[in-house]
Order: sequence, then structure tokens, then C-alpha cells
Amino acid sequence: MTTAPQNTPPQSTASQHVPHQDASHQDADDQQPVPAWRPGAPSGDSPGTVVHRRLATGLFHSTGDPLALHLTGLGGDRWEATVTPVEDGVALIEVSAAAAVTLRAEWRVPCVGATAYWTPNTDASRWLPPSWITPRTVSLSLGAPVASLVGAHDRALCTAAAGETAAPVRVGAGVVEESGEFAFTVEQDLTPDGPPMRLRIDLSGRHFASTLRAVTAWWAEGVDHPGVAPAARMPAYSTWYSLHQNVDTAAVEQQAALAAELGCESIIVDDGWQTADRTRGYGHCGDWDPNPTAFPDLKAHVTEVHRLGLAYLLWYALPFIGRHNDAWDRFKDKILREEPHLEAAVLDPRHPEVRGYLIDKVSRAVEEWDMDGVKLDFIDRFAVADPPPAPAGADRSTVHEGLLQLLAELDARLRRTRPDVIVEHRQPYVSPGLWPYATMVRATDCPLSPAENRQRIVDCRLTAGPLAVHADMIMWNSAETPESVAVHLINALFSVPQISVGLGTQTPGQLAALRFWLGVFRRHADVLQLGDLEPARPDLGYPLVGAHDRGTTVVARYAPLPVALPDRDGTDGPRTLLVANADRDPEVLLVATRQERALVLVQDCRGEILSESVLDLVPGVNPVTVPTGGLLTLTREH
Repeated sequence: MTTAPQNTPPQSTASQHVPHQDASHQDADDQQPVPAWRPGAPSGDSPGTVVHRRLATGLFHSTGDPLALHLTGLGGDRWEATVTPVEDGVALIEVSAAAAVTLRAEWRVPCVGATAYWTPNTDASRWLPPSWITPRTVSLSLGAPVASLVGAHDRALCTAAAGETAAPVRVGAGVVEESGEFAFTVEQDLTPDGPPMRLRIDLSGRHFASTLRAVTAWWAEGVDHPGVAPAARMPAYSTWYSLHQNVDTAAVEQQAALAAELGCESIIVDDGWQTADRTRGYGHCGDWDPNPTAFPDLKAHVTEVHRLGLAYLLWYALPFIGRHNDAWDRFKDKILREEPHLEAAVLDPRHPEVRGYLIDKVSRAVEEWDMDGVKLDFIDRFAVADPPPAPAGADRSTVHEGLLQLLAELDARLRRTRPDVIVEHRQPYVSPGLWPYATMVRATDCPLSPAENRQRIVDCRLTAGPLAVHADMIMWNSAETPESVAVHLINALFSVPQISVGLGTQTPGQLAALRFWLGVFRRHADVLQLGDLEPARPDLGYPLVGAHDRGTTVVARYAPLPVALPDRDGTDGPRTLLVANADRDPEVLLVATRQERALVLVQDCRGEILSESVLDLVPGVNPVTVPTGGLLTLTREH
């Protein structure tokens, strides 16, 4: 049995203030609900001062009951909280401390009609976890402090986010078996001169994607992002899956010429440029000098790729110092941890010498070789669970402070030479604290897994803010059909595709599918990348995804589901509907709300026109045949 939070009348003031209370004078309203079971939790009293306070939020659950926040101060009682209403169903909570304290916030919502638990974690299912799982620690280099409990019709039962996006924050959530509720917890270490705990809780009941867009807008307040270079929003070619470490001047220039012809606008040269070793691993990272055999004149090579019409990005495994590098002896005592299985160690960015070295090495790509940008890989490796104490010679006390300093100084240095420099980051380092230092963020590696690529892309899009979102590199078996090539591309439709196959060995059919769909990405980049994204059913891996702007709606169909025509009143509303069919069922069911006439164009996976006709839509279901990998374009009459 568990004790339910006591009801609290709604607040009519702009904010409410919880004054300092002595722990020995708490009344019944200050007590926590009966705690859910958590393994390893202490059975006796916790050491030091422990203060519980109950905070009315002015928000109401879908059941009509008020939401109460339970605050626990571990190690101190000199802290206070305020609540500020933002809009209907949304409130901001801020807790500031006059002395050091670990502050834990917990609140619960009735688990009624819940279908999925959404987080930006790349290793998370969308199932509802139990409350006793270990909380996740998010920080500048790992994850983002946001989550959403999703209910029927993809409406958010509760979307919550923390405002701290650099220092580690511990975030927990799960079903409370004792009560049938879903608990959210956020724990943050507070100091008088540090940032407060800031929470944004949304019980508005909107589509979960809308609530996440509101979170990113909140995070973006006061963030000065330098903008995204146009090439970063156009299709790209990556050497990783197609060539792996077998890169050299001739191979890269061959793929660059073919990629430019197909509509790509940049090439990303990955691991292998800096070493003659071809056995994988990261033991040859750290010196960051070109392999003289493979790239005897790197600047001239970049000039040739530019002549072909592509921007050029170069890969750096930023944290790694490998055992087979000259720099190993210099930095082996300035590391956070060794990773013996990779023959490398993770450098400690708290050292100014480490930061200066990395900045000098990475900046050469732009300053000396005329690159357009860099791919910064493995930043998440800086997220060490228990970093050693700040060592002698360090000028930053925490790893996230050192990393922020490294990325800020690197960004400033790169932009002095190239103001529109392109910088790629990757899941899972998706914190909004990194936005100012990145241009784009890529879905993490999922080779030959189109459904996983789709889900990672959508997850990333939902909280990427100003960054361009790139798919993981798209590859396929050489015997793949053109229809299946198109399916791979449609699964990445709401991102910037990175192609990574040997273009010189593709069949005419494969190339035709690739050329057609890259053209779709290019023509509709504004709505695909910048339109409002509305994915359906996170619990089922987003089997239907749409995006829209004022004039166009694009829907990708990954399962045999009906497609609703966007609402339209008179001449207003989207005039054009595109439906990309990635399912094996060719019968697409268009659901209309009224009778109207539209021009319908159907193309196959290669872009060949199969039919072009006027369709008299009737209220209800209207079947149209669209082959697998094909595209339907419906233009409504004024």
C-alpha cells in the first residue's frame, strides 16, 4: 500500500514560494509518499540532515487530481523553491540553495492509458520501466535531461525536462508497483554559487512531439547558435562503411566525383587517413598527422574535392590517445581512464596542455588543409562515471567544465578561419549544452538496420534544436534490389542522408533509386528537416512519420497504416501531400474528411511515373496503389 499525495488547491498567483523550514517542524503535508522499493536503498536513517517538503505545482493530472512535487534535501535544509505557471498545463519549478545540498525532486502521475516512455537514450526501449531501475546520469557529453510518458493517441501524459545541461544530473523514472503510478525523479547537486535546479513539467496533454518541441525552445532561450552551413543540410557521402580504413587520395576522389554527380554536397573522410594500420582499434589516434603514403599532399587533395563540388570534413576521435602514437608518452599521465581493448586512453580535458594540443591538431584541418569542417567522434567517452580528482596542473575542477572550455576554444579557433565551419557530433552526446559548438548531429552507428536508423533519427530530431540531424551512414548489400535501396533511404527521410556504399559498383537500378530519392531529399529539405515533425506510436518504433509546413505535408509509411489527409479549411492548409511507401503493401489508404478533387502522381522507386490522374476524393478511405519504395504526390485543388 502507498500513501497518495494530498490534494492541493490550484494556485492563482504567478508563482509560489516555499520558505525555509526546519526539518524538525514538518507537518503532514511535508512528508513523502510511501517510497517505492529500490534495491540497495538504506533501511535506516540517512546520515546528516534530510528535509522533505511538499510543493503544490498548480498542475492537474488527466484524472483531475492535482500534481504535487516532493522535494528532498540531502545534507542541508537551506534551500527554497518557487513555482511559475508558463501556460495551461505547464509549470516551471526552481530550487536554489544557500548552502551545498543534494536536492531530489520526485513526482508521480497516474499510469492511466500509458503506452510508452520516451527518452533520448540510444539504448532504451520505449517500454515502461519499473521504478527500481538505476537512474541514468546525463551530462554535457552524455544524453539530455528530458523524458515523456506517452499515452493513447500519442498524447503526453507528462513531459519533463531539467534546465541543467552541463553538470551531471541523475534522472530516474518508472512504474511504482505499489500504487500503479509512474514516478519521475531528478537529483542535482546544488551550491550557493552554482545554477539552481530548474524543472519544466508539462501536463498539457498535447502530442508528445509538440511538448518536446516546447522543451527545446525552453533550452534555446539565451543560446547563441552560429547557424548551419547550407552544405550540412544536403546529402553527404561518408567513407566509413564503404571504405573503412582503406582510404587514400585516389579512392576518396573517385567516390567524391560519383557522389557529386548523384546530388551529394559534402564528403566525410573517416578513420584511416591518419594511419597506415588497417586493423581497426584506436591505438593510432592522437598524433593526427596524415598517412604520407595514402595522402602525400592533403591540401592539394582537398582542392581537387572542392573542384568536384563537395565540401570536405575530416574525422577525429577527439578523446583518444593511442598507444602507438608519439604523443602517448607525453600524455599518458593526463588521462581519465585507459581503454585497453581499444589500445587507447581517454584524455583529461581539465589540463590546459591537453586542450591546447587537441585544438592545435584539429584546427590544422581547416587552417592548413582548407577543410570545410570536422567530424568529432567519441565525445561521450569523456563521460566517466567516477573521474579521478582534479590532478596537479589542471585548471578546471570538473570534466564537464574542461570539456566546455575545450569545445568553446576549438569553435572560436575554427571560425576565425572559416566562419561557416561544419562540425559533426553524434548520439548519444546530444545535450543542448553542446549546441553552440556543433552544426549537425548524427544518429549513432546502426549499419544495415533501416528501422533502427529511423528510430534514432526521429529521437534525435525531437530534441536537436538548431542542429541539422544526419542519418547514420546508409549502406546495403551489393545484391540489394532498387526497391530495398529506396526503403533504406525512406527510413532516413526526415534527416540528412549520409551514403556509404561503393558508388562505382552499383547497378543501374540501384543508382536510379539513389538518384531519385536524393533528389526528393534536396527538393523538400525545408519541410523534411525544418517542418514540424509528428511521429506516431513510439511504442511501435514510429511506423508512420510526418512533417509539415504551411504548404506541404510529407508522410513516410513504414507499416500498412492509413494516411490521413491534413485538415484543410477552404484554401488554407497544406496543398501538397507526399506519401513515401517503405512498406511491402502497395495499397495506400488515404483518409479524407470531405469530398474534394486532387491531382495524384505515383512514381516507383526509380522515379519513373506510373500514373498521373485526377482523383475525386470521398469522405473516408480512398485507396491508391504505390509500390514499395515509391512516392505518391497529391496536389489539392484550390
